[in-house]
Amino acid sequence: MSEVKADTGLSFKEMCAKFDVTPRTLRYYEYIELLKPEKQGRSRFYNQREVARMTLILRGRRFGFSLEEIRQWLDMYESDDNRAQLETWIERADRQLDELARQRREIDESIADLRRLRDETAGSLK
Repeated sequence: MSEVKADTGLSFKEMCAKFDVTPRTLRYYEYIELLKPEKQGRSRFYNQREVARMTLILRGRRFGFSLEEIRQWLDMYESDDNRAQLETWIERADRQLDELARQRREIDESIADLRRLRDETAGSLK
């Protein structure tokens, strides 16, 4: 993986490679202002702050949060007085944990149903 260069940061191509995202995804995150790279002519460079933000964006996506919820999460890290934001974050995290648990139950049920149907079908071939 590429390291962030102290003088310029990661290039657009390096950022895509580091996080295994498409150029379209990276451009979109810039378009909706989740990322704000430094621009030098037509080139863009991502400093440590942007790399940290991208890490949080991808973590939030993996957890199933919307991009707007991720924006609010990122804003929390840039605020001095963030107790209320942290409490809101905990509430959202609890809600997302409940949703993920619900999805897990549904997946477990689907796996059990599919396994049972496969076993019945395999049994009928004997």
